[in-house]
Amino acid sequence: MNAIPTIQIDNDRITVTKWWFSPGAETGHHVHAHDYVVVPLIDGTLRLQDSTGSREAKLIAGASYTRPAGVAHNVINANAFEFAFVEIELK
Repeated sequence: MNAIPTIQIDNDRITVTKWWFSPGAETGHHVHAHDYVVVPLIDGTLRLQDSTGSREAKLIAGASYTRPAGVAHNVINANAFEFAFVEIELK
């Protein structure tokens, strides 16, 4: 099952995407072309799969974090409930 991306803003400086995950939904493996910020909308746990394996990350609503361009991973909703975050890519 795939996570659902909804692009809210896309211009020459940023792309803002709201990601909605049903339980077990995933983004599919992807590589980030730009530095980005993630803003969780609710508390929950995401499972991150990358070349080193799998790990779980606990996210807190409103507690933003940033990652550099080049991050390659698959993101999976590890919760028994729906999860969402906003991703802001800096071009």
